[in-house]
Amino acid sequence: MGRNSITRLIFILLILAIAIWIDVTDRVVIVNPFNGQVIFERNVTPQLGLDLRGGLQVTLQAVVDEGTTPDRSSLEVARRILENRTNALGVTENVLSLAGENRIVGEFPGLEDPESVIAVIKQTGLLEFVDTGSVYLEPGTIVQTDFSPSTETTTEGTSPDSTSPETAAGEPVIYHTVMTGTELDSVQVQRDQLGDFYIPFTLKSDGAQVFAEHTSSHVGEYLAIVLDKEVISCPRIQSEIASEGMITGDFSYESANNLVVQLRYGSLPIPLEIVESRVVGPTLGEDSLQKSLIAGVVGMIIVMLFMGLYYRLPGIVADLAILFYAAIAFALFKSIPVTLTLPGIAGFLLSTGAALDANILIFERMKEELRNGRSLHQAIDQGWTRAWPSIRDSNIATLITSVILFWFGSAFGATIVKGFSLTLALGVVISLVTAIFVTRTLLTIVLNTVKPRNLTRWFGI
Repeated sequence: MGRNSITRLIFILLILAIAIWIDVTDRVVIVNPFNGQVIFERNVTPQLGLDLRGGLQVTLQAVVDEGTTPDRSSLEVARRILENRTNALGVTENVLSLAGENRIVGEFPGLEDPESVIAVIKQTGLLEFVDTGSVYLEPGTIVQTDFSPSTETTTEGTSPDSTSPETAAGEPVIYHTVMTGTELDSVQVQRDQLGDFYIPFTLKSDGAQVFAEHTSSHVGEYLAIVLDKEVISCPRIQSEIASEGMITGDFSYESANNLVVQLRYGSLPIPLEIVESRVVGPTLGEDSLQKSLIAGVVGMIIVMLFMGLYYRLPGIVADLAILFYAAIAFALFKSIPVTLTLPGIAGFLLSTGAALDANILIFERMKEELRNGRSLHQAIDQGWTRAWPSIRDSNIATLITSVILFWFGSAFGATIVKGFSLTLALGVVISLVTAIFVTRTLLTIVLNTVKPRNLTRWFGI
């Protein structure tokens, strides 16, 4: 056994050990043995898609004038804002993608509270600080506002005790918006000494100047905080507010956090409406996962038996390489991570077939060389050399197809197509490395160790 083969074997075993470690654990932690300090830590729990885990799927459509198409860049901005909002709610495995010319499809695997996500998605997030003068407005009141800088506060026909933004004649009052939420620099949730939640915020320089001028000249009056034209709080101005302030109200942590998410990630550039939403039950997802795993294991056993019975010794070596491939692929899927769906698992199994195709081409070519009188090592070298062009071209064609499918899935919001193409492409790359590097190294080492004499028996010639 040559030194080069030993070096390759050590490298293969090292990679295999790391892959198995990642496969069997949900968190990878590397600790410095000298001081016990954590050097690296990462969660590698498998990410399961909507069809395997259950959850929520929502389809949103841009609200535009009939006959017009929303700007693609505006849709992309809206998609990113929604993704940031739902991520901030703790929905970390969500997938939001553009579908067609005017739709966004959101998938939220494993979601336990779909109402909170739908509530965040529905809101446009337009925050206004509205001058109501001496009028106190109850939270939940719907108001009309005007953001024109020259607009004066309109309060005729109301009194300090009024809780309805209507004049004596029944016409709605139009209140002046002092500032919008775009001037917010930072916003978060905190708790006071009494345990009540409030939302402190800081302002950008321009907003701070406007706010300071207004609050200094309106001490003792009310300043309503309005989200999407609905009053959420109406505090009285106690003193001048420059660059910092707070939003108070009857908040729970969930309601305060939802508001912070809206404020932090801004307003949507275009209005969206929910045209479809459906909840996939976890029982259905678990059943799909179980059947997929059983089908995959059965298929793998059948293929491995065929390789071992038909190709004998090389087939058994190829089976070992396929197990190596499966361990590496699953570890990579967990590490990236790749969200596994039923089509994604199908792509992985298909790439397994591609790995076997490469081995079959090599072994058939190797058997031909042995029939032509070549020595064993010459047959191995010629088998790999002459089978390589076919292996290369077929894998390149598969990768090109995967890229096209991934583009199609991205353009039309077909996440199942994206999952299939991604796992297929990754699997093809790993299988190619496995067939060329691992199988050849293991076969060379085995042949140097066993040194078979009866080639018909060992190779099925």
